[in-house]
Amino acid sequence: MPPRLLDWFPILRWSGSYGRQHAAGDATAAAVVTLLLIPQSLAYALLAGMPAVTGLYASMLPLVIYALMGSSPVLAAGPAALRSIMSLAAVGGVVATGSADFIAASLLLAVLVGAMLLVMGLLRMGFIAGFLSAPVLSGFVTASGLLIVMSQLPHLLGTPLRSENLWVFVQSLWWQRGEMHGLTGAVGLAALLGLWASRHFLQRLLRRLGLPQGAADLLVKAAPLLILVGFIAIAQTRDWANQGVAVVGTVPQGLPGLALGSLLGASASTLQALLLPALLIAMLTFVEQISIAQTFAARRRERVDSDAEMRAMGAANLAAGLTGAHAVGASFSRSAVLHDAGARTPAAGLLTAVLLGITALFFTPWLHHLPLAVLAATILMALGSLLDFGSFGRTWRYSRADFAAQALTFAVTLLVDLVSGLMVGVIASLALHIWRSSRPHIAVVGNVPGTEHYRNVLRHEVLTHPHILGLRVDESLFFANARYLEDRIGAELASRPDVRHVVLQCTAVNEIDASALESLRSIHQRLQETGVQLHLSEVKGPVMDRLKRSDFLEQLSGRVFLTHHQAVQSLLEETPPHA
Repeated sequence: MPPRLLDWFPILRWSGSYGRQHAAGDATAAAVVTLLLIPQSLAYALLAGMPAVTGLYASMLPLVIYALMGSSPVLAAGPAALRSIMSLAAVGGVVATGSADFIAASLLLAVLVGAMLLVMGLLRMGFIAGFLSAPVLSGFVTASGLLIVMSQLPHLLGTPLRSENLWVFVQSLWWQRGEMHGLTGAVGLAALLGLWASRHFLQRLLRRLGLPQGAADLLVKAAPLLILVGFIAIAQTRDWANQGVAVVGTVPQGLPGLALGSLLGASASTLQALLLPALLIAMLTFVEQISIAQTFAARRRERVDSDAEMRAMGAANLAAGLTGAHAVGASFSRSAVLHDAGARTPAAGLLTAVLLGITALFFTPWLHHLPLAVLAATILMALGSLLDFGSFGRTWRYSRADFAAQALTFAVTLLVDLVSGLMVGVIASLALHIWRSSRPHIAVVGNVPGTEHYRNVLRHEVLTHPHILGLRVDESLFFANARYLEDRIGAELASRPDVRHVVLQCTAVNEIDASALESLRSIHQRLQETGVQLHLSEVKGPVMDRLKRSDFLEQLSGRVFLTHHQAVQSLLEETPPHA
């Protein structure tokens, strides 16, 4: 079978050896995650501003596509809180929320995200994961979690509140003070308490009652769905809808069809306006996805193919958009459930899609009386992994610059909007990298007595020689930091009038670009004019290969030494210290 086909469809690698032992673990995991996914999929669809049933659509064909193309056996693709609110923010900034154009634009956004991920996977652009530093990503995700909380409070309190950003929310909350719907608030609070208690106490209670561990685990996983069913029953018998409690309403029955009509109805201006948000969401989707996939791969001593993951999630998003759903991504909580429930292969995703298909075919009419406050409570209980305020303190203690970028991203996300916050985060990450790279650590080094090692004179007791200046450059040399190296050498020579040799120790230099090469030429020329020779030591092979393609080495007044110790010893023999 062609290797390229195996790369695109990893299912061809494992399906041939799929057996009964795999099926048992996958079926159990699929059943458990389905119990969790049904309430979550409905809730995340509403979070994205879409009809509730589209959450089920987002959990069917996208799961099948990921199972065929993904390399992780336990990564759970489908609707997720962060992806949903980003879809709402991106599309809501272009068309009115709740309109027919909004649905069409949401589908278009999913298709754009999918197409971009597919193209980036085809071009092996997994390196874009580095465009968002960990502190910046943490700041963005934490602010997004708070925005999700604000977006769900209207459903939880039964009062109209705006939640585009923190300032708008606070104003809206002030204007609507005293307008809370009592019954809706009571339902939301009861749902929150029930979900919280089932997560923290139900396991111990069931074990005390003598239930086996496996049965107790299953009931704990099924608790959100059981609570949802309980509230549906109460809402129907008590007729809460006629008492002012907002409910889901009619949910279409059946499997999703192709939504080409809605997609083709999107205007060219909408397409253009969604391109940048789609790119940012695609980047975030991959960063989150590969982090989750690698976390569980490390636990299972497996490996994931980052390019395959990018292609798989791209195809899953295309499938979501084409079948009437919003953008999808990876879910850490559901991936953890799959892992803990014993999933062995991506077939668990296929089985999950089948179970959700059965739900869409036969059980959606039962969802009519489901209170929106219960779905809001479901979303709020799933936000634990998004809110990480402790990271701000950790970042502050470790790096003030990283903290500044993290805080800036957090503030812009919370006070402006999600798309602007993520864009600022990307720019802050790149700016911080360029700033650090433009000021590389350059150490004056000396010999550790009795060894051939050379260390920073400011940190160690070392031997130096007044006519030899050894400088270790701890960064690749490129256009942004070349001038800094020139200035540093000039400053060191100004304070060391006896220097006759400058040796650049290039242990950490992995690349020298064309701008840095011109800077080295300038340094060399200035040193020659003052009677100082320039030497290089410990130059890496690839860097040396590049230098040999220029005439720099031919014009170099000094030499290139294999080791820094060799350079110092040779120069001491040629030019004694008293010379």
